[in-house]
Amino acid sequence: MRSRGVLRSAALLSWVTLAALCAPGCTQDKPVPTPPMPVEPTPEPVPPGPPPSVPPLEVINPVLSGDFADPSVIKVGAEYWASATSSEWAPQYPLLRSPDLIHWEQVGTLFQEPPAWSEANYWAPELAVDQGRYFVLYTAKKKGGPLCVAVATATQVQGPYTDHGPLVCEELGSIDGALIRDENDKLFLVWKLDGNSRGLPTPIWAQPLSEDGTGYKLTGEKTQLFVNDVPWEGQLVEGPHVIKRNGWFYIFYAGSGCCGRDCNYGVGVARSRTLLGGWEKNPLNPIMRNNESFKCPGHGSVVTDAQGRDYLLYHAYRTTDSVYVGRQGMLDVITWGEDGWPTINSRRGPGGKVLAAPAAFVDEFTTPTLAVGWQWPNGQKPTITLAEEQLTLAPSEGRADNPVGAILARSTQSGAYRAETRVDVSGLTGGAQAGLAAVGDPENAIGVGLRGDKVQVWRRQGGKQETVATADAPAATGNTYHLRMTTRAGHLFHFAVSADGTTWTTVGEEQNGDFLPLWDRGVRVGLTVGGASGDFARFDSLRITPE
Repeated sequence: MRSRGVLRSAALLSWVTLAALCAPGCTQDKPVPTPPMPVEPTPEPVPPGPPPSVPPLEVINPVLSGDFADPSVIKVGAEYWASATSSEWAPQYPLLRSPDLIHWEQVGTLFQEPPAWSEANYWAPELAVDQGRYFVLYTAKKKGGPLCVAVATATQVQGPYTDHGPLVCEELGSIDGALIRDENDKLFLVWKLDGNSRGLPTPIWAQPLSEDGTGYKLTGEKTQLFVNDVPWEGQLVEGPHVIKRNGWFYIFYAGSGCCGRDCNYGVGVARSRTLLGGWEKNPLNPIMRNNESFKCPGHGSVVTDAQGRDYLLYHAYRTTDSVYVGRQGMLDVITWGEDGWPTINSRRGPGGKVLAAPAAFVDEFTTPTLAVGWQWPNGQKPTITLAEEQLTLAPSEGRADNPVGAILARSTQSGAYRAETRVDVSGLTGGAQAGLAAVGDPENAIGVGLRGDKVQVWRRQGGKQETVATADAPAATGNTYHLRMTTRAGHLFHFAVSADGTTWTTVGEEQNGDFLPLWDRGVRVGLTVGGASGDFARFDSLRITPE
């Protein structure tokens, strides 16, 4: 019994094993099907590599030739818009446009008339855009009062701008306003207390700006962000421009003395995680100072181009021109380090190539309105008429007896140039004079003019005018003469007269005009008329050719 059970168990095991080996469908009369080929999985697409690095723009400095101090720039669509200090020249604040940050055209001014509350010192216009509205924070002196930061707004960057008046007017002076939202999206005004005017520190303040629709005014308390407290900053820090980047607030600012032959300006940067606290200055400040081509760089603003590169638009004097052209508009790319600090041109001073020669300026007065870029002294707008391709120039009422009662001027772009004009003096009486001049301001100028049958070189310093050379005027058809002023080194002038524009007669010796530029301005080329009531002169061109 026992062995029979074992045999039955073994047989059963054999059948089970065979079934397992043949299943499923294993028969003697059907072929075994070929197994399907395995399907290869679709490979994941390879992500594209980073785009090739776009090189920075090929900059030729200055990008804004002429007197364009304290420039501010913003990007609007595909274009860039900028403004700059106009100081004691009107109309206030040039407005410029560029397609690429390199080629600029002045298209207007922010104000055609000075704001009613102001009287002088039109400095540092800061352009900004916030929630679709365009702002300009600007500095001006209040009538009978201190320097103030004021605000004007527009619905489009080209204006027109509506002035809302001063935001802050501290006793020591308030200047260099800027706009920023803090980490909680609250709107703030940032500005400088002008303590250096009294030998005091110059804190950079921040204070909330109202957004309640009742107008623009400061609210709450002001907070000091930082002050001039390291040696290179000297008597001041100023020109704060605030940006946000990668979780930080950065302030690009200027330190030390901005202007004149003894200037020692430079660019610094500070950063903080929050707007109102914890500001640290870059231990490598200043990140830009002088080099062999430019001196006293500073007071600018940051703009990001279409490729995401950051640039600083700022001002500097060109060393070959000393202070005579003024502080010119400069551009440099910003390089951000792994430590989060910015550098400019590896701290070797202003970068880019150096402009060989600016373009010549020509106006033949063929348009029915005055071309953009002409200026006159604040509060002394002359009488101007354009007709029959001539500009008729006369002093305004109350200034007719002044020998330079009417001044209409253009900024110079180089310290070496030749300026020529053609003037019809038939509208002058015996006591009046019309001509061509190098102008610092209405009280400081050197020029050549026609008075009666004489041509005179005159010098005006501190409001006192004297004739330094006289010659007989050549015989000219229709009382129309050519006048020429040739300038070298920015302050040395030769003058000449011609009846036909071909044969020239030099008038007097070379004149030294080193007293002309005021501390914050460059020299202008001016057309002048004055000396008698009711007199006028007709000019049919002005040419300024760099040499």
